[in-house]
Amino acid sequence: MSILLKCLLPQKSLIRNFILRKGKGDAGKYEKIFAPGQVSKERTVPEWIPKPPYYYKKMPPGSTIGTPEIKNIDQIQGMRLSGQLAANILQECRALAVIGKSTNEIDARAHELIIEANAYPSPLRYAGFPKSICTSVNNVACHGIPDDRQLIDGDIINIDVTVYLNGYHGDCSETFLVGDVDEHGRYLVEATRTCLDMCISLCGPDVSFNKIGKFIQQYCEETKLESIVDFIGHGIGSYFHGPPEIYHYHNNIGGKMHPGMTFTIEPILTLGESDIALLEDGWTAISLDGARSAQFEHTILITEAGAEVLTKVHE
Repeated sequence: MSILLKCLLPQKSLIRNFILRKGKGDAGKYEKIFAPGQVSKERTVPEWIPKPPYYYKKMPPGSTIGTPEIKNIDQIQGMRLSGQLAANILQECRALAVIGKSTNEIDARAHELIIEANAYPSPLRYAGFPKSICTSVNNVACHGIPDDRQLIDGDIINIDVTVYLNGYHGDCSETFLVGDVDEHGRYLVEATRTCLDMCISLCGPDVSFNKIGKFIQQYCEETKLESIVDFIGHGIGSYFHGPPEIYHYHNNIGGKMHPGMTFTIEPILTLGESDIALLEDGWTAISLDGARSAQFEHTILITEAGAEVLTKVHE
């Protein structure tokens, strides 16, 4: 174990005990998702809410290729406000991640809260996405579409909230435990949360972007998890997705962090293999082996002194 892992890994004994007990092929107890549920009609957005360009016409996802933007003071303040709103909405959703609540109901409440804040739910109509947040349960890696499936005892659910406020997007996600989650699920969620925290601690001026991916691969080797490599972190601002690309695996791609850059880090870790497939809705990404995954995400700002988490809830 590296010096960094020894210093920062709070659940070292938990990891050791889990690895010792985990049998080959033992995935724990949970319900697998094999098909999307019933999706309700698109929620309305009042005329007075400022909307991103893709609301008015279908557009492809934003390009993440190019030179990362260095934001000025006004842009950074806009990002702070959107990030804080996203964080607050996500924590409101936490209370709804309970047995018997459908992911559609969680989406409805998030949509309502975002509109009340005079903001726009960024996922809605983005590249054709039909709902206001993403909800990914158990073996759904990411981009799950809220539907009529009710949460059951033992589920884990990632809720991904992005808001567009005063011209800027703020993006964050967290994986929540529903009821009595088994040891495997609790371990996965805690280890993934720690992974993101440790990645953020690496960030600062003149740090190579690939330091994040190199660390995540090392972390996965230590924790006996796998990183789902098909999905990346991304630059964010007046655009939902832009440069830089943040890879969650070992890579030698160039580029360094500089003060004024804002981007997301959002590792998806799994108890199984990293291969995924899309369901027929074209969005829901599930693990090919049916294993559960967890994801945590923050939007961060590189500062002169290190990194500021823009989507952290302020007490």
